[in-house]
Amino acid sequence: MRLHELKPAEGSRKARKRVGRGIGSGLGKTSGRGQGGQGQRSGGGKGAAFEGGQTPLQRRLPKRGFKNRFQKQFAEVKLEDLNRFDSGTVVTPEVLKEAGLIRSAAGNVKVLGSGSIERDLTVKAHGFTKSAAAKIEEAGGKAEVI
Repeated sequence: MRLHELKPAEGSRKARKRVGRGIGSGLGKTSGRGQGGQGQRSGGGKGAAFEGGQTPLQRRLPKRGFKNRFQKQFAEVKLEDLNRFDSGTVVTPEVLKEAGLIRSAAGNVKVLGSGSIERDLTVKAHGFTKSAAAKIEEAGGKAEVI
């Protein structure tokens, strides 16, 4: 098979409807748009939120709160979950991903101080709570911010 022999699958392509090409085409004269009015005009029609002149729902509902577009999202890991690693291990986001503690190693990781840790680990993450950092250091490990 050569490139010039390639053809689309049967029935996967449809011819474009040629409107305004005479009465015999089935879409002649008004081109399927009806007899005048807003819908007949180019760019005519109402917006998706139009409710017949009634104040649209988006404007009727009260506006509350604020969404920070620049907020950093963190994958959170509990300190007690780090006990599964052997002593002396360097725990990075990639290692946490392999262990199934986080979904993706691409994002930010924050270690939370819930629970206790018995092993001396070097934990590399994007953030630590104060208690988590203190508990890691207390166990003989290191808490390094990436």
